[in-house]
Amino acid sequence: MTMQSLVDLEERALPVRAAPSLRAFLELAFRPLYMAGVAWALIAIGIWVYVPQILTGPLQGVAWHAHEMLWGFIATIAVAFLMTAGANWTGINPLKGSTLGIACGLWLVARVGFLAGGDGVFWVAAMAELGFFVVAAVAMMRAVYRARNARNYAVPWLIVGLAAADGLYLLAARSGDYALLMQRLNAGLLVMALIALLITRRVIPFFAMRAVAGLKLPMQTRTGQVQLGVCVVAVICPLAGLRLPTAIALGIAGLLSLLQLGRWKPYAVRGNPLLWILYVGYAGLGVGLVAAACAAAGASLPPALPVHMIAMAGFSVLIIGMVTRTALGHLGRPLATDRSMLASYVLMLAAVALRLAAIAPSAFSQPALHLSAAAWIAALALYLWRFAPLLIRPR
Repeated sequence: MTMQSLVDLEERALPVRAAPSLRAFLELAFRPLYMAGVAWALIAIGIWVYVPQILTGPLQGVAWHAHEMLWGFIATIAVAFLMTAGANWTGINPLKGSTLGIACGLWLVARVGFLAGGDGVFWVAAMAELGFFVVAAVAMMRAVYRARNARNYAVPWLIVGLAAADGLYLLAARSGDYALLMQRLNAGLLVMALIALLITRRVIPFFAMRAVAGLKLPMQTRTGQVQLGVCVVAVICPLAGLRLPTAIALGIAGLLSLLQLGRWKPYAVRGNPLLWILYVGYAGLGVGLVAAACAAAGASLPPALPVHMIAMAGFSVLIIGMVTRTALGHLGRPLATDRSMLASYVLMLAAVALRLAAIAPSAFSQPALHLSAAAWIAALALYLWRFAPLLIRPR
């Protein structure tokens, strides 16, 4: 065989990387919305921790930070997952193509508008953001009802709940009533917790049983139904000023999460980072709900502790695992972590630990906050570096 023949054979053996494609990018909601949500979480924390003085608009300071983390980041990733999972649940892709492009445009207008400032721009941003959630809710509603997928009839209404809590929060932010603002932030957090518990109770045992040979895990349908029911109670009661029922409902939801986690045999997944990161996030959510229950019952806890336990130790840890695992699966990639993915997990866990440490007043609080932000930014930047080139190309 000649040298030229060997060269030809070698060139034919090399995989050809597909070019970026707008059609592929708008094929499923996770592609643009995972990128957008993760990128915004990176930028927003950088602004909040390092240059908060630029937050001078109607939605400013801690109100902007809380809003952008919950609705600009966490809820955006949840919508992306629900739209993508909805295609599997119903056989109908709820949000794709130009409609997905419009939803992304609304989301972007909201992010820029809330940051830019000015009363008129604020209301444009608010309408754009609510429009984003309405588009998603209607898209999911059409899919589940057309497919007669009764198991998921509640899902679009959960997205409506996110939108409603968002609208109430924005109205409270404009009124300047801090107590009302925090009440509505907590309502939004609990609606998001309801969605997170619904999703993770389904997918964690499913992912684990597919990955670990011979592993059998209960789906825990009955405890899950109780858990979701008490979460609904926990959303409604604070709005009515009922502290004790709120505390009881939150405590039950959190303790059931920890009970379920124990039944999912965490020791069996210790060698699989794609799984144990989800287990850690589920544990963080459960502990966060218990902490919120203690606070509602009158325990002397820093107000930021339950919020950051739920939002960071719970939602954010689950998100870094979920956006990795589901992106690999839907992009047709091997379900295995490389060094960059594992590093992003470790950095996210470090960001959580440092942020919780910064809550306690001490000489270390400010350095811990800055180190937490740096670890957070690095974790999400690694995700974007690894996955953005894949998300813009065909499967």
